[in-house]
Amino acid sequence: MSVWRNWTGDVECSPAAFLRPTTVAELAEQVASAEGVRAVGAGHSFGDIVATTGTLISLDRLSGLHSYDEATGLVTVLAGTRLFELNAILDDLGRALANLGDINVQSVAGAISTATHGTGARLGNLSTQVTALEVVTATGEVRTIANGDELRAARVSLGALGVISSVTLQTVPAFRLRGVDERRPLEETLARLDEFCEVNEHFEFWAFPHTNAALCRTNNRTEEAARKRGRVATYLNDTILENKVLDALSRTGRRFPRQIPRLNRLVTRAFSETDRIDIGHRIFSSVRDVRFTESEWALPRNAAASMVREVFREIQIRRFDVNFPLEVRFVAPDQDSFLSPAWARDTCYVAAHMYRGMTWEPFLRAVQDVALAHDGRPHWGKRHFLDADVLATKYPMWDRFQAVRTDFDPTGKFTNGHVRRVLG
Repeated sequence: MSVWRNWTGDVECSPAAFLRPTTVAELAEQVASAEGVRAVGAGHSFGDIVATTGTLISLDRLSGLHSYDEATGLVTVLAGTRLFELNAILDDLGRALANLGDINVQSVAGAISTATHGTGARLGNLSTQVTALEVVTATGEVRTIANGDELRAARVSLGALGVISSVTLQTVPAFRLRGVDERRPLEETLARLDEFCEVNEHFEFWAFPHTNAALCRTNNRTEEAARKRGRVATYLNDTILENKVLDALSRTGRRFPRQIPRLNRLVTRAFSETDRIDIGHRIFSSVRDVRFTESEWALPRNAAASMVREVFREIQIRRFDVNFPLEVRFVAPDQDSFLSPAWARDTCYVAAHMYRGMTWEPFLRAVQDVALAHDGRPHWGKRHFLDADVLATKYPMWDRFQAVRTDFDPTGKFTNGHVRRVLG
């Protein structure tokens, strides 16, 4: 491979070597003999977290079930297993993950390493479901991590400790969810956030600039029988409306920016209100074919409404051309992962997006300024402009993470430009 590109297509690199090990032993041999190693899964991070001119190692061929313990519900999978593959494995076992995000194409290792999350005020991010990992260190040693500071560091590590080869996750019995999508007035939604978070197991909403509507989604467990949409209805909503129509309107807004307010109002009016019941992961996951870049910030939960209002105010005052919504989600405090953006506080995540090919940096810098004023921490897999000096002040366990990092990678084999900027 001469050039590697991320999912969005706006980050690329030309690694000196691109390797695809098929066994852990082969991975260990490759890591030991290489210099400047970064591992890549699905490439769904939006910044340059994996970009390297050294050795890029793909985990795609290290996938599948390694073991399952029926007594404990612990499942171990190889690190390159995609989340949709994991869901299929768990279906066969009658098990599930307690919570998931809305994109299911990431690799398991990539998702946990960046603290990827879903929504649910009483549920943590994906990393909190990790009970053990196997990591290939700089010398090629295959080290099992199952407790203590090593595990708390390795759950969210940005790939800076080594290359994860397998992950052990705590699963729960399979369950069904009732998923309800509905449109609500934005100000009413912001005023009732605490209520919506408390009465629903999973609550999130999207809000387009220049509109007064919130597109709300609630997912709650149910014993009712599955009530799926028909194949045609699913295709029309998920493929045509949420992707092809949105992409067409976004391209129109990119070409004619003055039309963005009108186009955004059109999107919210076209939003399809639905009520369905299905296996949990089928309700959690959505098709996401429209390409964009993104910044996402973890804030104290009580700052959510203020963050949304102030970002929208910045869009109006500075006349940013934004034709994608803010996405707002909620997670429980995390004290299992030293670098979790949800560390030790009830957390709201606010994500800002910019359609591919549009100027994104001024807007995302403005979003960062608003987030920092609300004590925000950046999502590790999304775009931000902070460096290690600033980030160290935001994580109480920073020094303990760095001690583990030094032990695992004393020569900096797994450090690229991005890791050097954000971790030092």
